[in-house]
Amino acid sequence: MPADNFQFHDHYLVDELLTDEHKLIRDTVRAWVKKDVTPIVEEYAQRAEFPRQWIKGLAEIGGFGPYIPAEYGGPGLDQIAYGIIMMELERGDSGLRSTASVQSSLVMYPIYAYGSEEQKKKYLPLLARGEMMGCFGLTEPDYGSNPGGMITNFKDAGDHYILNGAKMWISNAPFADIAVVWAKDEQGEIRGLIVERGMDGFTTPETHGKWSLRASATGELVFDNVKVPKENLLPNVKGLKGPLGCLNSARYGISWGVIGAALDCYDSALRYSKERIQFGKPIGAFQLTQKKLAEMITEITKAQLMCWRLGVLKNENRATPQQISMAKRNNVNMALQIAREARQIHGGMGITGEYPIMRHMMNLESVITYEGTHDIHLLITGMDVTGFNAFM
Repeated sequence: MPADNFQFHDHYLVDELLTDEHKLIRDTVRAWVKKDVTPIVEEYAQRAEFPRQWIKGLAEIGGFGPYIPAEYGGPGLDQIAYGIIMMELERGDSGLRSTASVQSSLVMYPIYAYGSEEQKKKYLPLLARGEMMGCFGLTEPDYGSNPGGMITNFKDAGDHYILNGAKMWISNAPFADIAVVWAKDEQGEIRGLIVERGMDGFTTPETHGKWSLRASATGELVFDNVKVPKENLLPNVKGLKGPLGCLNSARYGISWGVIGAALDCYDSALRYSKERIQFGKPIGAFQLTQKKLAEMITEITKAQLMCWRLGVLKNENRATPQQISMAKRNNVNMALQIAREARQIHGGMGITGEYPIMRHMMNLESVITYEGTHDIHLLITGMDVTGFNAFM
């Protein structure tokens, strides 16, 4: 079992921009990751299995709905604290952060932002405690980057709705107790429904054969004439702005989270470069290795500053979807490039489970695609700066 010798790197003293509460939260999450995540994550990734015992720990450290107010069972933290938690979790594994991110931004957030008071009181405290787990149903087999084309639909049947359709690439689906599902009503309007496990016709087949996010559970959501009570309709939103609002929160968390993966790769590469001897001296003494390491910490520092500023804007309710897209795209690409360079520094050892590099690299190949692909986020920025829509 590889030791977790991770040390945090803060080249621009960004810590000085954080509150004591932020640092306490970070240290608490980091300690839990070192104790309960990194000692077993390689084993579970090799087995392609999600460690269910992480759920209890995530709830205890406030990893589910960190910004949900205390009256609904959440910790009531700010957006920077949420980002810091995601960063520390993804330092452990992107699949771990995905589990928490889905629960927080894609399940708890829509219930809090768009749900009725009854829905908030019924679901949010259970979700915050990890006694109930959720998933988010938007992507369909034929509609990924174009969610507005979805064909999943529901019809009014008196005291309930009849839901039909399918969703795929759904994190947490195999074990989720509820799913926040986006579907079209009879007028073609996109609405959100809370679908509970056990409803007749609702199944969640697991996705197998993944080379990425192997320590995360992924599946489908299949709806075959599912009867959904009318009180399970999210009453306070219509149209794509509903799911996109959730995705903005999740993408913000990702922009922080991937810094954790990048830091883990950098830290491992830096340590290895000082220990690995070739031609009579540590490989860190060679110019090309120093070039790689210097560029890594430069890009990490830029991402840290971008996320801190974005967090300030989020706290002030001034962060735009376009700003979040820029951060998500930039930071995921940054982390993926750092994982690849770190693999080079580790040489052949970089492909083994003795180091976290290849696992992070494979995970980030998914993160750069989900919740808005690398190219789609580029076009969002392009439209923002030119005013022209290049999507159609």
